[in-house]
Amino acid sequence: MCCGVGVETAGPQGGRKGQIESAITGAMIHYQASLTGHGPTEGRTYILEDMVIVRFKGSLSRMEQHLAQQFEGRKLIKEMRVVLREGSSEELQDIVARETGCRVVSSHSDISTRTGERIEIYVLDRNLERELRRRSD
Repeated sequence: MCCGVGVETAGPQGGRKGQIESAITGAMIHYQASLTGHGPTEGRTYILEDMVIVRFKGSLSRMEQHLAQQFEGRKLIKEMRVVLREGSSEELQDIVARETGCRVVSSHSDISTRTGERIEIYVLDRNLERELRRRSD
């Protein structure tokens, strides 16, 4: 549990990979809560080859949920989230780089105004999943 929200981990089989995934989720939720005043209600991170995929649920504020009921409101939410993400992309990439020890080559983000789910994808400079698997063998 971090910041009063659910942070799922990969479990005991995940070993070091699960620890990294959990650390990324917790750090990102904490960062977002400090930036916007509210964070997502739940998060989970997956390391998949040379990508880190972070999935957040409950990312919309109450005001955004209200706005999402109309087409123009959904457009505003998407536009605002793009601007917020661009302004914080460096800090989010730094979290991933710090926790993985990899350089982030690129990152991508989108939010569903229907479900409040947000996805972040970070492309790394190498296949971290394979490296972690080799270390654990």
